[in-house]
Amino acid sequence: MAQKVQLYIYDLTMGMASQLSPMFLGKQIDGIWHTGVVVYGQEFFFGGMGIESCNPGGTIMGQPTKIETMGNTEVPFEVFTEYLHSISSEFVPSKYNLLEHNCNNFSNEITQFLTGKEVPKYIIDLPKEVLSTPFGQQLQPFLQMMSAPPDAGNHQFWNSP
Repeated sequence: MAQKVQLYIYDLTMGMASQLSPMFLGKQIDGIWHTGVVVYGQEFFFGGMGIESCNPGGTIMGQPTKIETMGNTEVPFEVFTEYLHSISSEFVPSKYNLLEHNCNNFSNEITQFLTGKEVPKYIIDLPKEVLSTPFGQQLQPFLQMMSAPPDAGNHQFWNSP
């Protein structure tokens, strides 16, 4: 049976990026995005403990800012969980990087596996867009230091021991 695949998109700044980005960056940025993929009745994301899942909208960020339907998948749940285990060593806290290997890269990988579609470019390209500004270049060392994501809370973890 086909399963709907949705991308839950959260603005980590709760609207502040949209208001302040023209002043600080010299260009409009609508949000600083965190994403999770909702499929099989769960939301899957790369968080503080690696690959995690929870009820849709059950992350510490509450309800998503936007929801995009990525399509449908015929991939059985068992195959999907095997896939998560096979990539779990790439999505561990020690490999998290705010600018280069984050929740959005994980969501992109998952949506491609399930639907063949990629996460929208405005999400994936956001770090490059910010770093292309003079202020973004000044922020880069600080952003690199912020490599550890927040704690996950009560979520299921998919990383192999």
